[in-house]
Amino acid sequence: MAFRGIYEHTLDDRGRVAIPARYRHLFGEGVILVRGEDGCVEVYNPHDFEVSSEDYTAEPVVTRHGRHLRRTRYAHAFDAELDRQGRAVVPPFLRQWGDLNGSVIICGREDCLEIWNPQRWAQEMGPMSEV
Repeated sequence: MAFRGIYEHTLDDRGRVAIPARYRHLFGEGVILVRGEDGCVEVYNPHDFEVSSEDYTAEPVVTRHGRHLRRTRYAHAFDAELDRQGRAVVPPFLRQWGDLNGSVIICGREDCLEIWNPQRWAQEMGPMSEV
């Protein structure tokens, strides 16, 4: 299933954010949160995370570049579970990376969801960012 759409949510004071209801069933085996390249936090289920990580593991681990790519991907990833309300905890290091506090934008990117600070989202998308 392709992730799509734009959703306004709130990150609570404990760092929890609700996954859009239409996609919660896809995270029954867990949630993997990872630092996004553009200043957001990417949200994957385990299967889609492994598929999306193939480019990071294509270079052999015996090369310096291969080790660097793996560290970039896996050291900044965090495993979580959805609670009964469909929320996942975003750890402090990822909240800091994404400048996430209070209101957030969750958007679909086909292969994953992204969690954005609304101001960063507006800058990233320019005139297309109207929610």
